[in-house]
Amino acid sequence: MSLKLSIIIPAYNEEKTIQTILNKVQGISLIGGVTKEIIVVNDCSNDDTENRVFEYHYQYPDLELSYYKHEVNKGKGAALHTGIKEAKGDFIIIQDADLEYDPNEFNYLLKPILDGFADVVYGSRFMGGKPHRILFFWHSIGNKALTAFSNALTNLNLTDMETCYKMWKSDIIKNLILKENRFGFEPEVTARVSRIPNVRIYEVGISYYGRTYAEGKKINWKDGFRAIYCILKYNIWSK
Repeated sequence: MSLKLSIIIPAYNEEKTIQTILNKVQGISLIGGVTKEIIVVNDCSNDDTENRVFEYHYQYPDLELSYYKHEVNKGKGAALHTGIKEAKGDFIIIQDADLEYDPNEFNYLLKPILDGFADVVYGSRFMGGKPHRILFFWHSIGNKALTAFSNALTNLNLTDMETCYKMWKSDIIKNLILKENRFGFEPEVTARVSRIPNVRIYEVGISYYGRTYAEGKKINWKDGFRAIYCILKYNIWSK
């Protein structure tokens, strides 16, 4: 029986890119004969995201694609909670609905797990020789500062705690009780994973095709302050 990767795609107002990312995910071939299931969680989009997903599934009826919709907007973290709960695969990865990350690199994260070395793999935008779009200086400084602060409390040596690309063995992530509904998901899940006894966390370099705010980027400085709060909360106050 083949192993399966669950690909969770949280989507909020991504009508322009959702079919493109679905096409990219459908087109990849995973190593080791691993199969795919795609889980789209629509976080109450007010554009045509839902119809774009339905159109795509109608065009490819054999695609293993599940669709869930929040009736009110709850945030990216809440969409991930839904996806994790519904995932049926042996491994789980997050894929944003925009085009900032390349699904062709799933295999980079999958290999350390299949080779028996890792339980969790982070894809780092700050290591390796992959292409990176040059955008915001203060965003990169902020990401590195948040990662350093998180590392100081988790005793990990990650280079990119805030990365979208995180892959887990399913039992690892499904057994965590996660509470953050928005962008605090990243520091919370990192804190909780770091405390799992004997967990093996790896990191691999990935490319990054960032987008501007005009192109639909949603994270802002307020989310940075929330991340600081969550790093403190889930490493010190709410262990």
